[in-house]
Amino acid sequence: MKKMIIQGGNKLNGSIKINGAKNSAVSLLPAAILSDEYTIIKNIPEITDIEVLKDIITLLNGKITKEKNQLIIDSSQIINTTIPKNLSNKLRASYYFMGVLLAKFKHVEIYFPGGCNFGARQIDYHLKGFEALGAKITVENEKLIIHADNLQGSEIQLPFPSVGATINLILAATKADGTTIIKNAAKEPEIINLVEFLTNMGAKITGEGTDCIKIIGVKKLKSATIKIIPDRIEAGTYIIAGALMGDKLKIKNINAEHIKSLLDTLRKMNIDYNLEDDNITISQAKNISPIQLKTSVYPGFPTDLAQPITVLLAKANGISTIQETIYQKRMGHVEYLKKMGADIEIKDNIEIIKGPIDFQGTEVLASDLRAGATLFLAALTSEQKTVISNVEFILRGYEKIVKKLSSVGANISIEEIK
Repeated sequence: MKKMIIQGGNKLNGSIKINGAKNSAVSLLPAAILSDEYTIIKNIPEITDIEVLKDIITLLNGKITKEKNQLIIDSSQIINTTIPKNLSNKLRASYYFMGVLLAKFKHVEIYFPGGCNFGARQIDYHLKGFEALGAKITVENEKLIIHADNLQGSEIQLPFPSVGATINLILAATKADGTTIIKNAAKEPEIINLVEFLTNMGAKITGEGTDCIKIIGVKKLKSATIKIIPDRIEAGTYIIAGALMGDKLKIKNINAEHIKSLLDTLRKMNIDYNLEDDNITISQAKNISPIQLKTSVYPGFPTDLAQPITVLLAKANGISTIQETIYQKRMGHVEYLKKMGADIEIKDNIEIIKGPIDFQGTEVLASDLRAGATLFLAALTSEQKTVISNVEFILRGYEKIVKKLSSVGANISIEEIK
């Protein structure tokens, strides 16, 4: 177990480079084993989720070579075996091996996935989609067994544009017989990144980035290379840090289109920034306007930034609200922000935030990845010391966070809990 110690109050000056997107990488690595040869994935983030995915690929007899920030994955000798609980429950994205192994072997045995606890994040959409392709689902205790004598293309209508379900069904359909059409599909940039990778392998997929994706199954997938897109959530988190404590803080290697909803929201809050090519420069905001915010699927405001932006709204001059529409339970940060001095009330999955307040350093706990990000943002603004436990959640999604924040002036360290 680790703890993060932050002595806040320092202005942030300099530059932070954004790494490859976690939410792309966690689908691209499983997708790599669909190839009958080898693949190269560039711009790999150094986060703990990647290490777990590498362990699963190794378990399946994949051979992984790391060269600088890229992985070469030889999947020519992949075998099918049960993915055990001690690996599957470390991250939610382990469920992408369901779609991959179903496509490749027509049989999957995997224990239920883990990751952050946001309440009922059911995988029913995934399983019903697999059934539409001809698979049969059996549950034995906590293990899923998915089998198909043959996968047949089908038309699948998703009840909700789930990113996970969209990706899993694309993966499963790549080698199904005939044509699969996914309606009400998610449109996230990470899905477009995945489809580019699969298409480079020889998959026949169109419609990515729209709500209707078409997959024509193929028999064989070849070698391919892909570069992971910049992490829009990491970028958003550090942009918020700049609005809180920046002194001309530059965030480099962003894709402005991918974070347009955040940039538009900052303008509504009377927060200025300078956007130039793939860089954004931002300083501590004054006279922040309160707003009413609602999370939504892409291109709406991302649920992954709703928690971090709470810190900024707590600095606004008045009452703001955030309505969470994606997950039933994503308010684990609130009790700890309140412990740090925030004035927040929750009603029907809506945060009511009264500002402006000054955060006070204390001992807090990261209940999930983005809750942890929220707490380190609040800690950066405090004149006192903050100690965050459960830091392993933060390390799942923020590469070299201590090095990046220290390089721009933050007083931050991570220590083992004795």
